Amino acid sequence: MTSEISITELEAAINYWRQTSPSQGEELRLAKTAAALAQPYAMMIMTHRHSLSVDQLDPQARQAIEQWREASGHPRVV
Repeated sequence: MTSEISITELEAAINYWRQTSPSQGEELRLAKTAAALAQPYAMMIMTHRHSLSVDQLDPQARQAIEQWREASGHPRVV
């Protein structure tokens, strides 16, 4: 079990949710699960972080990560 998520895992989770729930509408709006992960992903890129504590994620992003980990066989978040 892990309470950290790497930027690579976060990117994989976003890609998983983009494939599972493709963008919608003319503006190609991200599904809620992918959108919930986009903000922490962008923050990690801008601050040059390689990982962050799952505790720093808001509830929607944390749920999206937990569901992705369950679906992909990754260890669950503590």
